[in-house]
Amino acid sequence: MLAFAALLLAALWGAGTLWARGDPRLRRLPAKELLLAGPFLRLFERTNLWGKAQDQLAGLHRKLVILHGTGHMPAATQRFLAEQIGLGYAALSGAALIAWLAGETPVLALGAVLGALLPAVRLRDVHRSFERRRQDMLLALPELLSKLILLVGAGETVTRALVRCASAVSAAERDHPLYRELRRMCNELHNGAAFQLALEGFGKRCAVQEVSIFTTTVLLNYRRGGERFTLSLRELSYTLWEKRKAVARGRGEEASAKLIFPMTVIFFMLMVLVAAPAMLMIG
Repeated sequence: MLAFAALLLAALWGAGTLWARGDPRLRRLPAKELLLAGPFLRLFERTNLWGKAQDQLAGLHRKLVILHGTGHMPAATQRFLAEQIGLGYAALSGAALIAWLAGETPVLALGAVLGALLPAVRLRDVHRSFERRRQDMLLALPELLSKLILLVGAGETVTRALVRCASAVSAAERDHPLYRELRRMCNELHNGAAFQLALEGFGKRCAVQEVSIFTTTVLLNYRRGGERFTLSLRELSYTLWEKRKAVARGRGEEASAKLIFPMTVIFFMLMVLVAAPAMLMIG
């Protein structure tokens, strides 16, 4: 039984890889992607599963586009999903081979569970990265707004103030998603793009509601200048600082929750170390 399962899974995987190599579009994929994703890409394309599951894949594609940039096409999302499914299939095939060689049937069941969990964990990592990016932007946005208020209040124009905010960052902040998109916006302005279009593109690329509110507030008030502009930014700044506090509080609670398990393990180890000599003396 175990030998039949291992050989069947290996035969299906090999046949699927050869079938994928027959497609000129998939033949250009790297060997790793062809092996993991190729069979499932060809299978899903032939069964039109991508078209049937378009609504379900739209959310995943949107998150990947935001994480990897506008150059991330739907075909890349399809390859990513097919590769995760292929990774789960590889775990199942490997477990079947180990179960056959060791003669242990439970290993096959463990492989089936692992094969189902691996794609789910990778998809959850995408959601976590997306949420982490949103929180990072929300944490940095109030500071950016405070710098902008100070510079505009000191007599700088809005455009020059944003350029100064983008350039005056520490080495640790250079890879921050908010400042990375801000530098891209400043490069567009330097290349002659209209301020309104560049700022709207900045808000769309960030894809965070609070950043969109910030860009809308700036666009509505930057022509007025003076007290009205700084007053509107100060009102927005107060709201953003409150949201920053909520995000920081949530991250603190999350860190505390992660410490519960290791602290519990350490507690039981101390209990064993303290109780063991007493038990030996009693014995």
